[in-house]
Parts: sequence; C-alpha cells; structure tokens
Amino acid sequence: MIPITSPVERCCEIFYWTRSQIRPLATAAAAMWRNSRSFSSKLRSSSSSPNPSTTTSIFTFYHPIGVAQPCLRALYPYTSSLFSSLSLSASSSDPIRLGFLNSHGVRGFSSVADPSSLASSSVVSRAREAVDLSRHYGRCYWELSKARLSMLVVATSGTGFVLGSGSTVDLGGLCWTCAGTMMVAASANSLNQVFEIKNDAKMKRTHRRPLPSGRITIPHAATWATSVGLIGTAMLATKANILAAGLAASNLILYAFVYTPLKQIHPVNTWVGAIVGAIPPLLGWAAASGQISLNAMILPAALYFWQIPHFMALAYLCRDDYAAGGYKMYSLADATGQRTAAVALRNCLYLIPLGYLAYDWGITSGWFCLESSILTLAITATAFSFYRHCTMQKARRMFHASLLYLPVFMSGLLFHRLSDNEQTMKEDSSKRMLDDLVQEDKYTAEKIETEHSRGVAQGRRPPVAYASVAPFPFLPVPVYADS
Repeated sequence: MIPITSPVERCCEIFYWTRSQIRPLATAAAAMWRNSRSFSSKLRSSSSSPNPSTTTSIFTFYHPIGVAQPCLRALYPYTSSLFSSLSLSASSSDPIRLGFLNSHGVRGFSSVADPSSLASSSVVSRAREAVDLSRHYGRCYWELSKARLSMLVVATSGTGFVLGSGSTVDLGGLCWTCAGTMMVAASANSLNQVFEIKNDAKMKRTHRRPLPSGRITIPHAATWATSVGLIGTAMLATKANILAAGLAASNLILYAFVYTPLKQIHPVNTWVGAIVGAIPPLLGWAAASGQISLNAMILPAALYFWQIPHFMALAYLCRDDYAAGGYKMYSLADATGQRTAAVALRNCLYLIPLGYLAYDWGITSGWFCLESSILTLAITATAFSFYRHCTMQKARRMFHASLLYLPVFMSGLLFHRLSDNEQTMKEDSSKRMLDDLVQEDKYTAEKIETEHSRGVAQGRRPPVAYASVAPFPFLPVPVYADS
C-alpha cells in the first residue's frame, strides 16, 4: 500500500473510515428506536390490566452477533442518555423506564406507580370487595327468605287489603301492609331453614341452600330472621293496626314453631300449613277495614282448599326426596297414590261454591260466579284424571293447574269486585225484595186464615189437612179448631 502523506488524502481517509464505522452504529440505533416506540405503544394499549399499578414489562431488543455487538457497546453512553431522557420526559403518564440489561440487549425496568395511582387502586379494590360482599349476603338473604314464595304471600295479602278497602284503596296503607307482610314471611321462611338445616342437607332440591352449603352461619341467619320479623310486625302495628300485626305474629309462630317441627312428626302438617297460607289475605282485610267479617272469609277459604291439592301433587312428585329428608308426608304412606289423589279431588270440589258465595254475599258481580265455576271445574278435571291414573305425569299436570288457578282466581276477585255503593244498592234491593215477599206472605196468610175460618164455620176441613199427612210425614199433624 502506497503511504499517503498529503493532508487532504489523510482527511479523506479519516472521513471514509469514520463513515464506515458510524453507518452500522446509526443503523442499529435507528432499529433500537423503532423497537422502543413499538413496545411503548403496546404497553400503553395493555394498560387496562387487572392491577395496573403493579404491572411490570420486561422486553429485550436482540441484535445479530457480529458487527452490531461492538456498535451497541460503542453506542451505550449515547443510547443510555437517550432512553433516560425519554423516561424523564414521559412523566407520570408513561410509567415505563428503559435501560440496558447488559451488552447483549436492552430491557425495560419495572414500572413505578405514583402514590395517587396506588391510592386510587386501593379505593377501587375496597369498593369491589364491598360490592362482592353485599352481593353475597344479598343472595343468601334472598334464598333464606324464599323470596318467590314470600312474594306470593304478599300478593294474597294485598288482594285481601283491596277487597276490604271498599270504594277507595289507600295506596300508602297497601304498600306498608305488603312490606310488613314480606318481612314477616321472610322471617318465617328463614327460621324454617334454620330449624331444618340437617334435613335440607339430605335432599337434592335443598342441599344448595345457604345454610347446608355453608355460605352463611346459623347465628347470622337466626339474627337476620329475628330482625326482619320484629321490624315487619312493628311496621304492621304502627302503619296498619294491632289486629293485622297480631295475625302476622301468630302466623309466624304457627309456621316456624308448629308447622316446621310437625313435618317430621305427622302428615297432618299439610293441613296446618294450609291454615298458615290462609291467614295472609285475612291479614290484608284486617289491615284495610280494621275488622274481620264473613265476607273476609272467601279468599282465605279458597287458599285453604287450594293448598291441599297443590301440596298433595308436590308431595307425590317429590316423595323420594321427602323420604330422604325425614319428612312425614301423606303421600309416603300411600304406595299407589290413590288416597293422595282422593284428598286432592275432594278439596277441589270444595272450591266450586266459593264463586257463588262471593256473588251472593255482595263481594263480586255475577260474572265472577260463572268464571270461578269454570276455573274450578278445570282444576277438578285434572284432579280426577290424577285419581283415575296415579302417575307422575298426571300429578305434574294437576300441580301446574294449581299454579294457574290461584292468580286467575284472585285476579277475577279484584276485577269483578263491587264497591261499597254497589254493595249498598244490592243490599237495598235485596231488602226491598224481602219486604215485598213478607208483605205478600202476610197477605196470603191472612187470606188463608180467612178462608180457613170460613170453612170451619161451615163444618168443612181444608184439603191441605189430608195432603199433609201422607206425602210429608215429617210435617206436624195439623190441629183443627173443632177437634
């Protein structure tokens, strides 16, 4: 090689050598810059992780072994300052700090959260825990209260309140009565589950309840039941009247402390449970009117007679489960199911005259008498079908018919009920008809007495004297004036 001695040639040589050395370094630096930008954007897009304050991101930029390795070593002072300035300029909005792991690559350090983000995350986590806890206990209370059954009790109580209100319905009193009834019903159902925790654990349809599954403790459930029971009774006493509160408290005691233990002693528990179900509409009537009259017994009677076929069908469908739980149901001692079906059919027949009584006593119009008769004949037909063929299918059909009967019957009562004015007009009309009949009977009696006295004076006996002895022997023998 010919030595170069010219200063210009020396400068050119240095320039070309420098360009040959810097070009790989610049290429590597540009690649590193592009990679850092892409990873930074990815980290920003993934900032919605479950716990962003503790998220760490470690990434490494690999490079080919060879020329790029000394280039990265030479670039270390410049790239380190470059990435340090980038992390400082990112401030609190970009928690990622980039640096060098070693001479073979670059990694991002663990992100450091601000105190404000730590405080906000702790508040969010506490709020989330509170929501989860309230949701858990709310679900437990819902299941302890048997909310759907309790709402059915509230519906019957509200119907009784409307029927006992007359022309105008006090909406505020109706709401207070329904709320108090709901609390008392929830208390009774919760106490029922507290006392039957061992039995429920043995049955398939009840072993997932809060107490057998261990989702809530017995003292907690007992405290909940006692609290809502006392609050509901006090609400009825203050917002309605003492009679309604007394009916609610007596029903709670009858259900929790008489019906519940009786289920493990004797099959008569079904009839005691029917009495429990018949009290809520009477409670509503008493809350509205402050008294209990004969008209108030229509809906309680319907509920009492309705519950027998309803529970007989249920006990027949679930008799294996009831046997496993240790309950003494009527269907367990009836292998063929014939007696169970006969009891259900008999009580369906008892429902037939209720529509006529509601019309005759001035509670509803004549249309309800017709509709109630058709509805009762329909459920009686399903009971008769179950009586003829005691199968699971027939029992299930009767059970579904009983579920349909009650809301339709109560809706008909509310739709066709007569106001106080209409009832008064009907009573006045009946009274006038009765007075007319009395006057007519009085006139007829006077006429007969006149003819009788005339016949006696002429020595003749009336023809009715001979006719009343032979065809109707249960009638008293007539006494004649001349004998």
